[in-house]
Amino acid sequence: MSCLFCKMVEGDIPVDKVYEDDDVLSFRDINPQGPVHIQVIPKKHIATLNDAVPEDQAVLGKMALVASQIAKEEGFAEDGYRTVMNCNSHGCQSVYHIHLHLIGGRQMSWPPG
Repeated sequence: MSCLFCKMVEGDIPVDKVYEDDDVLSFRDINPQGPVHIQVIPKKHIATLNDAVPEDQAVLGKMALVASQIAKEEGFAEDGYRTVMNCNSHGCQSVYHIHLHLIGGRQMSWPPG
């Protein structure tokens, strides 16, 4: 499989791991958009949010809960943070394996780009 994130899940590409369990993997982004920028991905390959099916509901919810847990552990949950899931080209998705960006450690602006 040529999916970058699947290779990370398989351990073929090393990551700066933050969290891992049977369903999700979380790691620090190599091109951070804030003082803290962490990716939360499902271990199951789902190319885009449009490809998610009802059976994926639990892992999608788990991704959000893991992001919240990490924000607390990293110490910026109280100040706040942003979570983002991009979908397809107009949404600026660059890796076609769904992922939740967790960005914190600074004041965010609105509207986002």
